[in-house]
Amino acid sequence: MPLYVIERRFADRLELSADDVRAIDAVNADEGVSWLFSFIAADRLRTYCLYEAPSPDAILEAARRANVPADEIVEVSKFVPAEAIGG
Repeated sequence: MPLYVIERRFADRLELSADDVRAIDAVNADEGVSWLFSFIAADRLRTYCLYEAPSPDAILEAARRANVPADEIVEVSKFVPAEAIGG
């Protein structure tokens, strides 16, 4: 399944409860979207999330239903270890 990085910009600082995360996971499952992991910016106003999804449209629909932004969606390839690219 394709991998996508999603940038989400929040108007207020991000504060998610365990219940919020469970609700988002349920919506994602409904849309065939899997949240793999996220990075939260130091200002807590942006997240960068890695997802598996059938399409960007599935991500957008899940975001709409969960009432969270999905400002940028970029399809990415598989992980490449830093040492494989000279890092």
